[in-house]
Amino acid sequence: MHAAWFETFGSADEVIRIGEQSTPTAGHGEVLVRMKTSGINPSDTKKRAGAFPNLLDGGPVIPNSDGAGIIEAVGTGVPHARIGQRVWVYQAQYGRQHGTAAQYLAIDSSRAVVLPDHVGFEVGACLGIPAMVAHRCVFADGPVAGQIVLVTGGAGRVGYYAIQFAKQAGAIVVATASTDASRKDCVEAGADYLVNHRDADWPAQVLKLTLGRKVDRVIEIEFGANLPQVLELIRIGGVIASYSSTVIAEPVLPFRRMMFMDLTLRMVIVYAMPEQAKREAIDAITDALEKNQLQHRICARFPLRQFAQASLAIEQGTTLGCVVVDIE
Repeated sequence: MHAAWFETFGSADEVIRIGEQSTPTAGHGEVLVRMKTSGINPSDTKKRAGAFPNLLDGGPVIPNSDGAGIIEAVGTGVPHARIGQRVWVYQAQYGRQHGTAAQYLAIDSSRAVVLPDHVGFEVGACLGIPAMVAHRCVFADGPVAGQIVLVTGGAGRVGYYAIQFAKQAGAIVVATASTDASRKDCVEAGADYLVNHRDADWPAQVLKLTLGRKVDRVIEIEFGANLPQVLELIRIGGVIASYSSTVIAEPVLPFRRMMFMDLTLRMVIVYAMPEQAKREAIDAITDALEKNQLQHRICARFPLRQFAQASLAIEQGTTLGCVVVDIE
C-alpha cells in the first residue's frame, strides 16, 4: 500500500518518506479501513519533530490519528455487516506505529465510527481530536445552559467546535480572536461576544460585555500564558478546561489564590479521555452530523505525495481550520 512515514525525528521536508508499505490485516476485534482522507493535527507534527523520544523504538511511524474511509474487511469478533460502512477514525497513531496517512488502516472497531452518507470524508478527517476534545472541554463538568463560557482562541480547530457545542447547549459564549478572519469564524460558529486577546485589557472587556458577571467556564488554548488574565474574570467555583499550553509549557500555579477561588482545573487530551467520555462525544458528534448542526472548516487539502507540505501548513501556525491529506 502507498503510505507516508518517518524513521527519524526532524523537519517534515527532511524525514517524511512516501512509498510502499505492507498492507495490514484486521485482527481480532479490528476493522480494515480503506482510507480516503487523513487529518493532520499539531500533536501529529510534534510527534514527528521528536516530542516523544521513544516513539520510534518500535520502528518507523505512519503518522496521524484522524481520518476517514470505508471498511473493506473485518477481523474475528466484528460483524460482517460493518463491511462497506463509511467511517471516521480517531486515535489511530497512539501507542502504536500505524496511523491514518496510508491507503489502509487496521484499527479497533470501536475507533471506527459510522460517518453519515451526506458527510464528506474530508469532514470525517477533522472530527477525532478537534471535535472530541471540544466536547470534553465543554461538558466534562456538567451542563452549560445559562452559563457564560469563554473560549480562548475561538477560531482554532478545537475552539471552533467548542463555540458550537456550548452555544447549542444554551450557553452565552464569549470568544477571543485577534484578526478579522478569526472574528468572522467565531461569529459564524455562534459566539455572542468577541474580544481581542492581544489587547492588554481584554479581561476587563469581557466583564464589560457581561455587565460585570464573571464567566463560569473557560475553554483554554494557552493555559500558562493566559492564566493571570483568566483569574481576573472567572467566578468562584468556576472551571478551566485546557487542552494546550504551548507558549508556557510548564506554568507555575498561584495555588493559594486558585484554592480560595475553589476552581476546577481540567486537562484534556483525547487519548486519556475515559471511554465513557469518548462514547458521549461520539454520540453528540453523530447526532449533530445527522442533523447538519455542525459547521466545519477545511482550510487546505493536499495529496499524499505532498504530505510534508501539509505538515508545514500546520507548523506555520497560520491556518484557520483543518488540514486534510487526500489518500487517493
